[in-house]
Amino acid sequence: MINELANIVKEVGALLLNWREAKAADGEWVGAQFKSKADIMAHEALTERLEKLEPGLPIMSEEAEDSWFQKRPDTYWIIDPIDGTASYAQGFKGFVTQVALMEKNKPILSAIYAPALEQLYIAERDEKVTLNGRRLNLSTRRRKTGSILIDNYPEPHGITSSVYQELGFTKYIECGSISLKICKVADGTADLFFKDVPVRDWDLAAPHLIIEEAEGYLYDINGEEFKYTGNHEHNGLVAAQTENGAMKLLSWYKQRVDFRLKNLERI
Repeated sequence: MINELANIVKEVGALLLNWREAKAADGEWVGAQFKSKADIMAHEALTERLEKLEPGLPIMSEEAEDSWFQKRPDTYWIIDPIDGTASYAQGFKGFVTQVALMEKNKPILSAIYAPALEQLYIAERDEKVTLNGRRLNLSTRRRKTGSILIDNYPEPHGITSSVYQELGFTKYIECGSISLKICKVADGTADLFFKDVPVRDWDLAAPHLIIEEAEGYLYDINGEEFKYTGNHEHNGLVAAQTENGAMKLLSWYKQRVDFRLKNLERI
């Protein structure tokens, strides 16, 4: 089935590039999320293909709000038709379309395609993970010197700037999509990605399997593994090539939060 999933995300990725040329990327900001016509079009294209592949299998999608609150079955799809819609709409390359097959609250198959970069990440639980057919294994690629931080601004911004300055990073990479940033840690391009804002199951499920099978690490902001049960929203994430790198960041963040709370108590 993994090959069929790969073909599906590549087909939808090609459609996304065509739709962007046809101005379907136009949209508006809804809260902190940019929404375009292409989001719905990609949702419909993915849904149609997945229903043909596995008729009757439930689908949770960012673009189908009624699917967010239904009881989760043992097996279902979770999709993000466009992760990185703002990058997509603004003509940048850092967006993906992605699918994960969930079984007993864990991703077991994952396909992520960045069409503007022509990069396809696929993974199967307890099997290999690949980028364009090249096997990913961080245990053989971890950097011996220097550290690279990744986020979605041209320069380190906000708390990312503090992480960069205080934790000894030597290089910074810009990338739009949350999923793609996690994948860039998984493929060795970056060492760490950190967010202290809400993230959602459809952002995480597919890249979670990619980084896990590449022998990297993905935790929530409290240092716990993500659980795909109940509420679909989580407060932040850290993706890292090494467990030590993740724990160092989370310890730094906890100290920062504790310091602020103590100062508030004094007011």
